Parts: sequence; C-alpha cells; structure tokens
Amino acid sequence: MDTHSPDRAPAPELGLVDGLIQLSFILQAILGRLASQEGLSVTQLRMLAVLDDREIGMRALAGILELEKSSVTGLVDRAERRGLVQRVAVPGNRRAVHVTVTDSGRSIVHLVHDAVRSEIGHLADTLSERQQSSFRRCLETLIHHYVTHRAIPR
Repeated sequence: MDTHSPDRAPAPELGLVDGLIQLSFILQAILGRLASQEGLSVTQLRMLAVLDDREIGMRALAGILELEKSSVTGLVDRAERRGLVQRVAVPGNRRAVHVTVTDSGRSIVHLVHDAVRSEIGHLADTLSERQQSSFRRCLETLIHHYVTHRAIPR
C-alpha cells in the first residue's frame, strides 16, 4: 500500500542541468504571471529592471538584454508611450540618447521584485539553513563563472 499522499510525493531525481532548467521554468512562470498582471511582457519587465539603477544608451541596453538594437528600440517606444521610461539627451552629443526608468516604471519594478522575492523566498524556505547556504554558494559560483567568461555587462 502506498503511504505517500499526492502532496507528499517524493521529489523526482533530477540531474543538475535538468534541475536548473526546471528552476528557471518556475521563475519564468512567476515572472510571466507578474508581468502579465502589469500588462507587460517578461522582456519589458527585464528592461525596466535593468534601468532601475542606471541611465544607459540603447546599444548598452541591447547588449544587456541580449537583443538586437531594433528590438530594444521597439521595447523603449512602447514603454515610453506608457510613461515607464524616458529618453534623455546626452550632454555634448546631439545624436546620443540614454534611457532611464520613470517613477511609474520604478514602482512596477519594485512591486514585481517584492512579489518574486516573496514567492521564491517561500520556495527557498523549504530548504534547511545549511541547504540554503550551500545552494547560495553554488549559485554565486555559477553566476560568477558565467559573467567572467562571457563578459556580460552588469
């Protein structure tokens, strides 16, 4: 007789890569739901998050988002029409513009960030302190390696 209820089914055995992929799917689902609630795509939300603490040019923004500059132009256009970002002239360079998030855009970023932190926090709370510490160190190592070897702008 099976003593496991559906709520307490043992976790499936996953390889490291499959586990990371499944975790990324969970995060994408959370982000997708929250972005949709704000009438945004996940890419638009990522753009706002990137701009939350900086004012940067379109080319740099495209590099961070790993998108073509023309795609970023469309993202910025749509966000600007909604009052979430604004283009700012670069002093001394008439042709250059930077993009910055507005207060409205920043409030969305912070709202979504808090919601994601809460949901992922509840998920992480299922791990012991020791497991969380070990997992955090592993994540830091993976992220550091990716950033240093792929030269991703931060």
